[in-house]
Amino acid sequence: MAIITFYEKPGCANNTRQKFLLAAAGHIVQAKNLLLEPWTRERLLSFFGRHPVAEWFNRAAPRIKSGEIIPEALDADAALQLLCAEPLLIRRPLIEADERREVGFDQELIDGWLGLTRRVEGGIEDCVKSHSGKP
Repeated sequence: MAIITFYEKPGCANNTRQKFLLAAAGHIVQAKNLLLEPWTRERLLSFFGRHPVAEWFNRAAPRIKSGEIIPEALDADAALQLLCAEPLLIRRPLIEADERREVGFDQELIDGWLGLTRRVEGGIEDCVKSHSGKP
């Protein structure tokens, strides 16, 4: 069992499903609103670790879906500036436990790190709703 800090967008159905999987495995999940956190470059980088810049972004964010922001065209500095200024752009969830931090909900990675007793089929990160741009 781990105590997990889970940064989410409140009301996100996938984040709710992800928290359920963690809790079902016996973990204590402490949810925080990702949109209200005071993000800094250094703090975000600690979650992104080995991931390429394009994987730091929430593909369902309106500015990305519209093509206004193209994550693949950004370097780390430009990406971090955008993400700190507009947290809706951050891929979620951000997960922190046992002095480790990760971005996204890769079930295999999470199972190997924290342990899961259940998994779901399909994309547990893909947002199926359209976004109005409101947090």
